[in-house]
Amino acid sequence: MAGPAGRIRGRALGRFPLALPVGDLSNLHLKEEKTKPDANGAVVKTSANAEKTDEEEKEDRAAQSLLNKLIRSNLVDNTNQVEVLQRDPNSPLYSVKSFEELRLPQNLIAQSQSGTGKTAAFVLAMLSQVEPANRYPQCLCLSPTYELALQTGKVIEQMGKFYPELKLAYAVRGNKLERGQKVSEHIVIGTPGTVLDWCSKLKFIDPKKIKVFVLDEADVMIATQGHQDQSIRIQRMLPRNCQMLLFSATFEDSVWKFAQKVVPDPNIIKLKREEETLDTIKQYYVLCNNRDEKFQALCNLYGAITIAQAMIFCHTRKTASWLAAELSKEGHQVALLSGEMMVEQRAAVIERFREGKEKVLVTTNVCARGIDVEQVSVVINFDLPVDKDGNPDNETYLHRIGRTGRFGKRGLAVNMVDSKHSMNILNRIQEHFNKKIERLDTDDLDEIEKIAN
Repeated sequence: MAGPAGRIRGRALGRFPLALPVGDLSNLHLKEEKTKPDANGAVVKTSANAEKTDEEEKEDRAAQSLLNKLIRSNLVDNTNQVEVLQRDPNSPLYSVKSFEELRLPQNLIAQSQSGTGKTAAFVLAMLSQVEPANRYPQCLCLSPTYELALQTGKVIEQMGKFYPELKLAYAVRGNKLERGQKVSEHIVIGTPGTVLDWCSKLKFIDPKKIKVFVLDEADVMIATQGHQDQSIRIQRMLPRNCQMLLFSATFEDSVWKFAQKVVPDPNIIKLKREEETLDTIKQYYVLCNNRDEKFQALCNLYGAITIAQAMIFCHTRKTASWLAAELSKEGHQVALLSGEMMVEQRAAVIERFREGKEKVLVTTNVCARGIDVEQVSVVINFDLPVDKDGNPDNETYLHRIGRTGRFGKRGLAVNMVDSKHSMNILNRIQEHFNKKIERLDTDDLDEIEKIAN
């Protein structure tokens, strides 16, 4: 199914003007900005507005989802119970002892966080329904973007490598077919606009022969203009007995309303996000007067205790760049992560940090919430997280310091406070979580050494 260069065989893919290796992310356009190499030779984008806050930098959902897929090396370990909502109170899901008793296939809406195996679940469903002798599309999968479609194709390639008869086609921009031709591949993955054209205007696909319809990343899909309506139009072309599967990482009301339009009479499965906790994390704050004093406090911490790896969060790109440069001058191995970087650049930075090639990760945004690095022993809030109105961002605080105290280990979080306003923010964070945050004097080496123990 895959050639030596990681390309998927199949006539439709072969009609690309250029062969597309799975995972080629070069066409992802986040922001039009110039690039320049940093001190380590890595390409970093520059921005005319270096003062953007982490609130303004929050990713568009497609880019964040792609980053999660690129940096995820294994499945999330989730101990929460699966919640199953039956369409039928007498559903066999309560009592079945075999797959045959399930009367599969059935329509399904499934929600769980990134990294829990949603893609593998629907790929398996598609592979199980393909009849190789029938040379026409039998399974159709919609992804919100070209890049996410390629990532899904990579999973199909891996899971279908012992299924040599299986052929896969991409209905994405750039794949030009001649009028009058028919797609002969068994599975088609594509974006809603191109798939709609192939099914209706160009008639490359006969939608009445589709047996499995998958709508992936539903929460990302509805955030992209036009995709929601296009997806519904495609769904209405499919036969009544087509199995409909919808997957989403989140389940807001807007996603639920969309899911109800696309998936009739569904079974619903929800997996709650694993709750982060502060119980294993020691929290402290340091009083400072300005940025330079905050940096000196940081240096005192490093001088007094052994820190395996640390993550440091800043409010603006300018502060993060300055801090990374100052730490590098002090001899630290520093990585910088911020929203002006391309997704694949960010993934490379995260991978280097995960491998221990850099010991300090300075970041401006919440995209680091997907990083699980066992060696992270300290998280430092160089700037406390606030929302666009200047109020405490409690959820971001939890995600930030939740990067330590993982894998059953105790963690350490240090918050830098440099004004009455930031002290007020800290007090409100304490009240929200009902957890005492102790003051730490970083000029007292004995006190710092105590917290390390």
